Amino acid sequence: MVVRVPPVMRRVRSATLGRPRLPARLSPRRTRIFAFVGLLGPGLIAANAGNDAGGVATYASAGAKYGYGLLWTIVLITLSLGVVQMLAARMGVVTGKGLAELIREEYGIRWSVFATSAVLVANLGLCVSEFVGVGASLGLAGIPAQASVPVAALGIWLIIVRGSYRSAERVFIAFTIPFFAYPIAAILAHPHWGAVGRAVVAPHLHASTSYVLLLVATAGTTITPYMQLYLQSAVVERGAREDELAREEREAVSGAVFANLVAAFIVIATGATLFTHGVHDISSAADAARALNPFAGHYAEVLFGVGLLGASLLAAAILPIATSYVISESLGYEKGIGRRREEAPVFVNIITTMLIVSAFVAVIPGVPVISLLIGVQVVNGLLLPINLFFIWRLARSAHVMGARSSRGLPDLVTGITVTVLSTLSLVLVVVTASGG
Repeated sequence: MVVRVPPVMRRVRSATLGRPRLPARLSPRRTRIFAFVGLLGPGLIAANAGNDAGGVATYASAGAKYGYGLLWTIVLITLSLGVVQMLAARMGVVTGKGLAELIREEYGIRWSVFATSAVLVANLGLCVSEFVGVGASLGLAGIPAQASVPVAALGIWLIIVRGSYRSAERVFIAFTIPFFAYPIAAILAHPHWGAVGRAVVAPHLHASTSYVLLLVATAGTTITPYMQLYLQSAVVERGAREDELAREEREAVSGAVFANLVAAFIVIATGATLFTHGVHDISSAADAARALNPFAGHYAEVLFGVGLLGASLLAAAILPIATSYVISESLGYEKGIGRRREEAPVFVNIITTMLIVSAFVAVIPGVPVISLLIGVQVVNGLLLPINLFFIWRLARSAHVMGARSSRGLPDLVTGITVTVLSTLSLVLVVVTASGG
């Protein structure tokens, strides 16, 4: 028999047990430190999880094929991602419920089951690709995937299942540190910063199919369904109170800005080296790292590999959690990072199974990763418009959000974001499914 704790009680439990008490009076220095730490949390983790192995490969491909020509898209995508992340965080704080739980309550079990099934298929495929990324990054140092991948999977399982939410969040934030390798790699590549600035503010469009596909892929890999699903549920589990709403929204937006700055530096690093020297076609992030060596030196290759390792580990940890959140919320089961199997059997079993299956498939020699990613891309392309629509509708609902419902200009910007991203996502699905 599973004893379910009402959402309000769960939020109180998280807030009282998980949140450290701060001293009554803080020095200016400590105040600044706590203010900075307040900008680190679910928003940063979710946004950077989107810069996974597939995302790094996409940004590197954009830089290799078109130089700095797609940097302008990252500016617009940052605005869209910031809005979507902010709304997901707001709904988590105000309602105390995850997105899948709200969809089930407001729109019925059918939509909830559909979203659950699609997320399970898509996230399992993505999780396999992340462990392939772990093996490829450490393979640059001569460590075989058969040794690195099982160790990584076991470490992630221990963090999620045997730790607490707070300890897991700290580890996930630590996984974002390797992302700083990309700005350094971009500096080592000696880009023409004037050309970078012009590409950001003055779009140079191409009429080719490959340019359009890379544009769509860049948008699609930056905003993926599991990011919002994880973010909203993590905010709830964090125990964020409504008087902390402004801080949570700032953290969500700042996470989006940081993640997309990382994406921009990946484009700059590969644009200044691979594009300049005529290396236009790469098939993976590991290929991009190797290709940097002749043009930017061994350190640039190592830094790119370090960034890939951090990106893959973070996404490999977040994907099972996001999937388990969705399934548990859709079916009404208990959930929570750090919960033992007897407390939340469905939540823990889903995470365990995903990690085992993904790690096993990732070490199979000759696994068709590219075909797998194409199939996952189609599923995510179908799922993203649905998720974005529900985020928009639920965020503007006075019944759900009360006085915090989205109105006026923010609601208009969100509606435009949903329309444009949904259109791009569906275009990618059609072209991919037709063999383009």
